[in-house]
Order: sequence, then structure tokens, then C-alpha cells
Amino acid sequence: MTTSSDSSELIHRSTSTRNPISGRKQQSPSSTSPLKHTTNRITNILLYRVPFLLIGIAIASIFFLAFPLTDSPDSLDSLYYPTESSTLPTRRILLEESTSTTTTKNNGRVPGGVRGKRKRIVVTGGAGFVGSHLVDRLIERGDSVIVLDNMFTGRKDNLLHHLGNPNFELIRHDVVEPILLEVDQIYHLACPASPVHYKYNPTNVMGTLNMLGLAKRIGARFLLTSTSEVYGDPLQHPQAETYWGHVNPIGVRSCYDEGKRTAETLAMDYHRGAGIEVRIARIFNTYGPRMCLDDGRVVSNFVAQALRKEPLTVYGDGKQTRSFQYVSDLVEGLMRLMEGEHIGPFNLGNPGEFTMLELAQVVQETIDPNAKIEFRPNTEDDPHKRKPDISKAKELLGWQPNVSLREGLPRMVADFRQRLFGDSKGSGNSGVSTE
Repeated sequence: MTTSSDSSELIHRSTSTRNPISGRKQQSPSSTSPLKHTTNRITNILLYRVPFLLIGIAIASIFFLAFPLTDSPDSLDSLYYPTESSTLPTRRILLEESTSTTTTKNNGRVPGGVRGKRKRIVVTGGAGFVGSHLVDRLIERGDSVIVLDNMFTGRKDNLLHHLGNPNFELIRHDVVEPILLEVDQIYHLACPASPVHYKYNPTNVMGTLNMLGLAKRIGARFLLTSTSEVYGDPLQHPQAETYWGHVNPIGVRSCYDEGKRTAETLAMDYHRGAGIEVRIARIFNTYGPRMCLDDGRVVSNFVAQALRKEPLTVYGDGKQTRSFQYVSDLVEGLMRLMEGEHIGPFNLGNPGEFTMLELAQVVQETIDPNAKIEFRPNTEDDPHKRKPDISKAKELLGWQPNVSLREGLPRMVADFRQRLFGDSKGSGNSGVSTE
């Protein structure tokens, strides 16, 4: 049994120990003064850590003195307090290498061939008939061009001469699927344009919607290639841009006609609602080298049939009219529209009007005077008249077609002959030329 004296001894031992060296008694850690402990800790920090902190500050000061963030104190003010002149533009220009110090102006209009800042441009449907000729002109001007094409009606052969050019890229892509690119301008040509193709693969608006979305995202200018088919079977002749058209919304051609009308609506909605810079071209019948041989369009049909010694098929009584522009004239109009300051829509076509019988006779004169003409029943919803009023394009774009049918048709014939028979005779003046 523990006595009270034993308990006192235990308590004394727990609170006091003797230093084995000096023999002096030491208080246990629990009995150390809190104030003294804190003072010791602060002393350690001051002795061992502050010098390292001061050394770090000195090194950082030397670094920033040797490598300043800016060359001028004013630039810091513009960084944190941007003025009107220092704010970033909404459009993102990737390639701005100046190719000319002066720009030629024509009453405030900028012609399509004028050289200025190099642009990065995407052309949807750029492997097709019109698109490939447009690519030629843009590359010739010095721009960097990206072609998107799913090759449904386009041909890689149309662009072979650009492969290897560092300013040219070809991407096999269907624009009904989204894509993200950094460009300054979008020429949206992707759409089957002939009855043979658009009836097989009906036009939809998803491609236009995706390209408008891209234009909105990157701040690019957007040009839509619409068509004279938005006028349908017109009750107004010739057709001006103010005419709203006469279209059968459920006919066999409506997938194309109404698809283009909807595309125009989307373009204007994006312009008004999102501030996108849009341009709208309504293209009338166009012909020239690189057209599809058997696409159902009247000029290519007549030329291919005459070269193959087949009868020229005329639908109906042959009195329905069309106007035909050469592809180089159209490309010039598209470029003027894109570079100009007017939205449109603009009619781009040749006001020279021909009946189908007259066109057949011109083909006969050019290829084979003995070619026969064969009449067939007319197709449904075939327009009876088609002729553009191009007053607006003349006034605001300074544009009008220059190549007549009798001048342009031989160039197309030489290209078709070479592709059909491998005969290069005469093709040197037309194969890939857009003059």
C-alpha cells in the first residue's frame, strides 16, 4: 500500500529531473513558459529563414530589371486600360503580309483582282467546276486557300496543279459536318447544282448553317452562292433582285430551289442577329472547262452529245430561254462581291438570252454542223424564261460579263474533247484557263 510520502515522491519526480552531467535539476517541457517558447521560435525564423527570403527578392528584382515586360511604360497603361485604338479587333487575321502599298479604287469599289493584304480563305466545294476556277484566281492573287470538298461532284483533277503549293490545302470533308478553321473569308459553294445530282442527294441547309456558325465563331466574311432558281418559273422578266420568285415548294426541283432560298434566309438572319458580314450572289447558268460531262445541264449535255455523235436532246418545244455566262466572268463577279461593301443579293449572269434551239444551233456550228436534234417531253417545273437584270451589279460592283457564248463555247469544247478522247488539240488554250 502506497503511503502519502511515496505519493509526494512520485509527484516530485514527475515534475523535476536532474541533468546527468551538471547534476542540476531541470523542469519538464510541460512546465516551460509559453512566452519563452514563442520567442525562441521567432528567433529561429529571423536567423534562418529571413535571409533566404531577402535573397529571393533580390534575385527577382535583378531579373525584372534585366528583362522588362515592356519597352515603354505607356504600353502597360494600354494593357490594363485599353483605349479605342488599342482594343483587339473582332476579326482574326492570320496572314497579313502586305503585297502592295497602294490600292486602286474605282469609285469606291475594289475590283476582285486588286492585290492587298494576303488572306486565308476557305472555299467549300472548291474541287468543283466553279470552285476550282475561283481557287485558281485566289492563288494567283497570292492568298492562302483551303478547299473543303466531299468529292460528290468535285474532282481532284481540277486542283492537281496546286498540289505542292504551300499556299494551298485540300481537305476531304462534307460540310454537313462541323469543322473549325481559322480563316478570314468563306466562299460557300458546296452544293450539287445539277438536277442529276441534287435529285439523288437532295440539298439541305446544314452545310450553310455550319459554315455560318464558323463565320460567327472566327469573325470571317461569308459569301453564299445562291442561284437564279430562287425565282422559280418567274412571272417577271427579266428577273431583278427585288422579285420574290414563283416557286413550287413541293415540286421535284424544290429541294434545290427552296434549299437555296432557306440558305439566303439563314445568311441574313446571321447578319442581322450576330453581325456577320455576309454577301449573297444569285448565279445564273454558267458554263466552261471542268464542267461535269453528264450532269444534266443543258450546255454540258449538248457539247458531250455532239462530240459523241449523238442527237442533241431538246426538252419540250425548245422555246424556253436561258442566259449563259462564261466561268471566268462569274469568278470575277464573286471576288468583287466578296471584296466590296455591299451585301446583296446580286444577280451574276449574262443577260444575253438564248432559246434551247438557238443554243443547239450554236453547238452545231462549233462542233458538228450535221448533229441532229431530238425532241423529248419537258421536265416538271422547268422554268420557261430566265434572264438576269444585272443593273445592280453594274452600278455597285462595277461588274458585267465580257465573254460571249460564241467566244467561250470553243474553250469548253476543247476541254471536253480532251477529257473524252485524250485529244489535246486546241486544249492548250482552254484546259485550265479562266480568261
